[in-house]
Amino acid sequence: MSYYAGEYDVAVIGAGHAGCEAGLAAARLGMKTVVFSISLEAVANMPCNPHIGGSSKGHLVREIDALGGEMAKNIDKTMIQIKMLNTSKGPAVYSLRAQADRKKYQMEMKHTLEKQHNLDLKQAEIVDIKIENDKIKSIETDVGAIYNVKTLIVASGTYLRGKIFIGEYSRESGPDGVFPANKLSESLKRNGIHLIRFKTGTPARINKKSIDFSKMEIQKGEDDLIPFSFEDKMKKFDQVDCYLTYTTAETHKIIRENLHRSPLFAGVIEGTGPRYCPSIEDKVVRFADKERHQVFVEPIGLDTDEMYIQGMSSSLPEDVQIAMYRTLPGLEHCEFTRPAYAIEYDCIDPSDLKLSLEYKKIDGLFFAGQTNGTSGYEEAACQGLIAGINASQKIKGKEPLILDRTEAYIGVLIDDIVTKGTNEPYRMMTSRAEYRLLLRQDNADLRLTEKGHAIGLISDERYEKFLQKKKKIEEEKERLQKTIVKPTEEVNKFLKNMGTSELTTGSRLSELLKRSEITYASLETIDKDRPHLPEQVREEVEIQVKYDGYIKLQEAQVEKFKKMEKKLIPENIDYDDVKGICLEARQKLKKHMPHSIGQASRISGVSPADISVLLVYLQSKKC
Repeated sequence: MSYYAGEYDVAVIGAGHAGCEAGLAAARLGMKTVVFSISLEAVANMPCNPHIGGSSKGHLVREIDALGGEMAKNIDKTMIQIKMLNTSKGPAVYSLRAQADRKKYQMEMKHTLEKQHNLDLKQAEIVDIKIENDKIKSIETDVGAIYNVKTLIVASGTYLRGKIFIGEYSRESGPDGVFPANKLSESLKRNGIHLIRFKTGTPARINKKSIDFSKMEIQKGEDDLIPFSFEDKMKKFDQVDCYLTYTTAETHKIIRENLHRSPLFAGVIEGTGPRYCPSIEDKVVRFADKERHQVFVEPIGLDTDEMYIQGMSSSLPEDVQIAMYRTLPGLEHCEFTRPAYAIEYDCIDPSDLKLSLEYKKIDGLFFAGQTNGTSGYEEAACQGLIAGINASQKIKGKEPLILDRTEAYIGVLIDDIVTKGTNEPYRMMTSRAEYRLLLRQDNADLRLTEKGHAIGLISDERYEKFLQKKKKIEEEKERLQKTIVKPTEEVNKFLKNMGTSELTTGSRLSELLKRSEITYASLETIDKDRPHLPEQVREEVEIQVKYDGYIKLQEAQVEKFKKMEKKLIPENIDYDDVKGICLEARQKLKKHMPHSIGQASRISGVSPADISVLLVYLQSKKC
């Protein structure tokens, strides 16, 4: 028997990284919000690697924080190691990465949801979604509770018809043995939502006492780093060590001899896997010329001896897994606590979404996270935040928050999946961001805090601190520009010691700082009037001054981009009336219904010639 259980402004299905951010954002914006999870033990679960950040993903976490999200604060509270990646390259690709205590991360995030005003967290399986007149109406749980909802965010992760594969063995399941959401998948289909099939995987976990770390390379964390959240200060803590080992020729031999037992290569798995995070058997086949592959051995938490074996994701049978793992230096006697597995699941075609993450054909229905065909905790969290914001904005009758490619990695990610779709699990990478020198992780607050404050997720107190930081950056840049040092003996001695040419005439401090050999910190030797500034300010000043020329070049490119984005396409345009565009372009434009010429130009199959014809057509219609 069904029963009426209440009404909510925003309902969220799923409490993974997307669902948590969506629910918190909506509740903090004053919406009466409910978040459902099949199991409350799976809230903010890390079924794969227990870390946050990394290359390009660290950018996403900083952007989430700048907009008022929770992920950065949660990892700052629960990290057990932190380091900065890509420091041998330029600041555009610097990325923070932190190892998390998996259970503490879950517990902290779950408690944050439980404490949040306007938010109810419930354990229930959603089995049906009711749509009336192409508008979201209600949802029903497995025990018959019916909730009327004004907006709905589906953030179901890999649970939609989830199926686990370990060699010849398979079972219907979500991650970590939690029940799959089969009926929700059926309900989405009944409502006309096209589903596609993807797959991902995770490596085995191993008992620490069975590992010989003396045969591995130690990977230590770093001290004195700025944390993920712009509001937090880094606290000293005892960082745990991670370790590096490698596959061997024997590892690869065992894999090749058992490929026929892999469901991936036997054709049992239908779903498409992630190209940029492949299984170990996939890597051995695709990169047959490589003699070895890196494997990182990482702790799952402080109160467990389980270790995560990054780089050894597999769907091979458990006996084969054990044999191949034991060919790695240091893992000769390893004992599994959990075998590796592949998981296949349903997700939507993200090209069916608007840039607000609302479904094009159903009013009030939003999707976020791996349900949209993406992979990774950070990719999921940022989509959840945007969906939560935009569901709230819709109820308030306000314009959605849409970030473009020049403003944020979040904008790049959403534009990519909505405009182009994806035929494999989408992973964020720095190479996807064409304006990445402007979209650094260090300046995420400068780019997005004002937007977070305008929406209502950044407090007045935090905003005032942000304005003070911004002011200090500009004042220090101006001081460096105005301060001239003369070619004194002291100055030239400093320059010689730094390995750079000496002065013959006076020079601005800003010009000296642009030299590759000189850092902001080292300039203190000759910069006697330097004010005492916070580390975040010093870092930002140095990057902005050093890369000023390159930054200006990208800003000029952005201006050209924005001109194309400002050329809007009417929602009621009839592409059959546009003579001269090719058939493929016409079909793609009708399917995607881009909102601007800029977005239309990024659709696969739409050529520059088609764009020229479209521009002429719009001009003739005085659009």
